[in-house]
Amino acid sequence: MDKRELTVKKYFELFNNHEWQKMADMYVDGAEFKDPAVGTEIFTMTKPEIAEKYSELNEIFPDLKNSVIQTYLSGDKHIVVEFVTTGTAPDDSKMELPICTIFAIESDKITKDFSYFDNSQG
Repeated sequence: MDKRELTVKKYFELFNNHEWQKMADMYVDGAEFKDPAVGTEIFTMTKPEIAEKYSELNEIFPDLKNSVIQTYLSGDKHIVVEFVTTGTAPDDSKMELPICTIFAIESDKITKDFSYFDNSQG
């Protein structure tokens, strides 16, 4: 298994175990992000900001989980991950969101996390 695949496997294990600080530590400080929920521009986040973002999402969806469908290696630094995020809000409303994320990984750290999903379902 490629090192990028191992990194992504660990990332999703930490996500599904809700270990936000350990997951955030997989990023370089100042990693670049794209997130349709935020807009179309690239932005950076620190490790504490990453942990806080996912902790807040976890408060809304206590059973937050990602299910990886497929990974695709690209070049020598990138891996594309197709997955579905699910969760149940306290009012029993369900969320199921297909996402595609392009990760750039250098020296076993995530430097870019560019996610794409349909934000119109919100």
